[in-house]
Amino acid sequence: MASDTPLSLLGGLTPAEFLRDYWQRQPLLIRGALADFESPLDPDELAGLACEEGVEARLVEEQGPDGPWQVSHGPFDEAVFGELPERDWTLLVQAVDHYVPEVAELLDHFAFLPRWRLDDVMISYAPPGGSVGPHVDQYDVFLLQGSGRRRWQLGGKVADDASIIPGIDLRILERFEVEPGDDWVLEPGDMLYLPPGWAHHGVSQSSDCMTYSVGFRAPSADEAITSFADYLGEQLPSSLRYADAGMVPPADPAELDDASLARMRRLILETLDDPAQLAQWFGRVMTQPKYVDQLVVSEHPTDVDELVALLQEGQELLRSPGSRFAWRALGDEHATLFADGDGVVCALPLARAVAGEAPLDAELLEQEGAAELLAALLDAGSLSWPDDEEE
Repeated sequence: MASDTPLSLLGGLTPAEFLRDYWQRQPLLIRGALADFESPLDPDELAGLACEEGVEARLVEEQGPDGPWQVSHGPFDEAVFGELPERDWTLLVQAVDHYVPEVAELLDHFAFLPRWRLDDVMISYAPPGGSVGPHVDQYDVFLLQGSGRRRWQLGGKVADDASIIPGIDLRILERFEVEPGDDWVLEPGDMLYLPPGWAHHGVSQSSDCMTYSVGFRAPSADEAITSFADYLGEQLPSSLRYADAGMVPPADPAELDDASLARMRRLILETLDDPAQLAQWFGRVMTQPKYVDQLVVSEHPTDVDELVALLQEGQELLRSPGSRFAWRALGDEHATLFADGDGVVCALPLARAVAGEAPLDAELLEQEGAAELLAALLDAGSLSWPDDEEE
């Protein structure tokens, strides 16, 4: 719960104070955010994960065989890591929380933020000198030092049209000037929060430097407009069209006059201005899984009676790694449960339970329609049985 957030996590600030004064406003350095933190993974385990099919991983070499700032994409062969130099490279592995439960548990510390805003936990490993260059991210991120030491320098808020180095597979800033006082070396357990658009440069100061990046998703305006328009377009009747009943004869038949533009504008705005549809679209967009192919869809429909029997015998269902849930109230008794980009109407307590952290056990069956809902989520791959997780 947000109220249970330790003050140390935010440097002595309450969640309300942090959200008011820092979130999306200015960076915050937090010494000892997670005291006595020990990285759940070691470098070899992270490298092994980068060798697995389906895991998004990148290798950044400041002076690669083919030129400066060379980027290679996984999965990698284990031999690659034995051929790397002793310094000046970085391994980046995305969504480690999807594969390692101990890493996923880190997200519990950020329960003071909407869960549907969380994107993933990326882990970077670097020997001395390793970095990805000075750059800007367009999302909020908490940079938790997992092991070793990393020096972070900040360059202030950067304009959208800031020049980047051309011809490489990284968005490295051409100009980077460190703001006075914004130069720190982070030790394990230290954390740096950065809002969107803030230039930063992190360089490993020691061997076995691992940094955990907790990132948050934020659709861009162009993505949101296009996506919402597509969502609405799938539901609008073809009979809803531009109309000009009562128009007066045009002074010039070739002129696109103000009255015509006003009619078109009114049609578009009245169609888009639908709060109920916006909520349904937003819930689906913000719960879309980062990697759709991670959802293992059932080959055969779940037998509802069998599901009920297993739950009554004491088994519990699990939320699949990488699955996303949220809910939106529809009055006092019902809600839309959003799960992995889809939405279904159900009882409000049921939606809150499934989207929250409550155990998915036999108690849920007291809610009307629970068995059918759980079976549908099983079939979609959003839920699974413990035995399936082990496989």
